[in-house]
Amino acid sequence: MLKNRLSSLLFAVLASLSLAATAAEPPKTESAKPAAVQAAQVATVNLNTADAATLQRELAGIGATKAQAIVAYREEHGDFASVDELLEVKGIGQATLEKNRDKLSVN
Repeated sequence: MLKNRLSSLLFAVLASLSLAATAAEPPKTESAKPAAVQAAQVATVNLNTADAATLQRELAGIGATKAQAIVAYREEHGDFASVDELLEVKGIGQATLEKNRDKLSVN
């Protein structure tokens, strides 16, 4: 009986020490990304200057046909006044615009 109590007590002490050691470790968080990586993630595509290849490569849901339609619209109507004007291009819908809104600019 004494042996069982000592075993239980020893187990409890070792388990507590294990938990304490684990809790004392600093949390493993993702390290901060370098500024260059952050800048690359927020880089925008200018609708008024990008060529069809750039539009196709950088924008989600934009293939060769839609990219060329964007360029043709710009050539026919002049520079885009706002990102929302992209909805005027045939084949570009609200869903496509929303997927790419953070990547687009008209500066």
